[in-house]
Amino acid sequence: MKKFHYGLFFICLAVASCVEQQNFDQFDDLEIIPTVEASILYVESPESVINDASGAVWYIQTFNFDAFNEQFFADNVLDGVITYELENTTSKPLEILFEYLDDGGNILDSEFFSLDPAPTAVLRRETAYGTPTGRNLDIIRNTSGVRVNASNLGDTTSISILPDPMVIFRSSGKFRLRLK
Repeated sequence: MKKFHYGLFFICLAVASCVEQQNFDQFDDLEIIPTVEASILYVESPESVINDASGAVWYIQTFNFDAFNEQFFADNVLDGVITYELENTTSKPLEILFEYLDDGGNILDSEFFSLDPAPTAVLRRETAYGTPTGRNLDIIRNTSGVRVNASNLGDTTSISILPDPMVIFRSSGKFRLRLK
C-alpha cells in the first residue's frame, strides 16, 4: 500500500512540476500571412488567325477581372508579383499591350511587349506591386478588367517553318495576404 501512495505522490509531483503558466495572449502576437498564386490570363493564337486579320491589330479583347478588387483580397493584400510569359513561334514581329482597367474603363497600369519573329526564347517579365521598389498596390486593388491588344508588325502571308506556329501569352499573380 505504501508503494501505491509513493507512486501516487510521485505522479502528482511530476504533473505539478511540469506545468507552465499558460499564456493565452500568444494569439494576439500570431501573424498569418500565406502566399497565394493563381493564373490571371492565358491566350494563344495560331499564325493563321494573325494572317487572316484585315489590319495590324489582330486581337483586342477586354476581360472582366474582379478577383483583385474583391473586398477580402483588397483589404488583406500586402504585396505581390505578376509574372508574364510570352512565346512567339510565328514568322511575325508582334507587339502586345496588357492593360489593367478600373470600373470606369480607365487604364490603371499597363505592360508593353515587343516580340521578334521565331525562333526566339520565351519572354518572361515580373512586375512587383506593394513593395518598396514596386508599383502602387492600389493599382491591383482597383483593377476590375484586363485588356489585351495585339498587333502584327509583319506581313499577312508568311508562315513560320516551325510546327504549329502560334503566339502564347500567359500571366499569373503571386500575392501575400494578411489573414491575422
